Amino acid sequence: MTPTLVRQHLPHAGPTPHVDLCARARDWSEIQERMLVPLHEAVYERLDVGPGTRLLGLGCGSGLALLAAASRGAAVTGVESASPERLALARQRLLPEAWDTRARAGTRLVDGAPSTAAEAYTVVTAFEPIGCLAGDSEGLGEALAAATPLADRGAPVVLAGWGPPERCATSSVLRVATKLADPLRSTGSWRPALRDDLEEVAQRAGLRPDGSGRVACPFGYADVDSAVRGLLSTGLFDAAISATDQVQVDKELAEALHPYLRQDGTVWMPNVFRYLIARVP
Repeated sequence: MTPTLVRQHLPHAGPTPHVDLCARARDWSEIQERMLVPLHEAVYERLDVGPGTRLLGLGCGSGLALLAAASRGAAVTGVESASPERLALARQRLLPEAWDTRARAGTRLVDGAPSTAAEAYTVVTAFEPIGCLAGDSEGLGEALAAATPLADRGAPVVLAGWGPPERCATSSVLRVATKLADPLRSTGSWRPALRDDLEEVAQRAGLRPDGSGRVACPFGYADVDSAVRGLLSTGLFDAAISATDQVQVDKELAEALHPYLRQDGTVWMPNVFRYLIARVP
């Protein structure tokens, strides 16, 4: 994973699956979101995020990446329009009563596009990986168009995506989504990541590429049930659920996870994610 680990607001053919959105957001927050922590930390280290950084996080989800930046001393603003349920959890994480007034004053959470900023942002991040759903870069392009005018000239904009399928064990599991979603696969179903996904988004947004990197982000789960819940929370299987039903998707997803089940009952899937640093002109 918008994701997202990808964006849940992408349209797809067929009826919207009936899901408990609050439970899904909790599964994302408690199980899945942490899988990308190595990506967040690698980017923050490379960009020297800390005091003096004014960071805008697009598709901030339930706020784990923002929390890491705030813990480094950055003033953070998070934008989340796809899932009000995730945004509510971000508010609990980032705006608790226990925080002092000064810490809370540097944090903003926005439902929808950011419209104003007291000071220009020095870093913009879009950590929800693209290159996994057909059409998943379209919403990101719109978000970047709204965000980049609020950033300093030359400010880094970080885009994230899935690595090569042969280096992502989870790719074999995500193929279940494509198989079950036929014939609804034109939009909203899984596809293999392409080499230039991030560069194409940056080019369309008028950004100047300025370096990239790859980060190992293994997906580890306590058991198969946690793995199924975590992966479903990404929204990657929504088209499959619409085309079949929840029971069949759960069953085939659990079967696809079997090769990654270890003797102690845990599930472990090595993955590599890629990030691109682009600059605001």
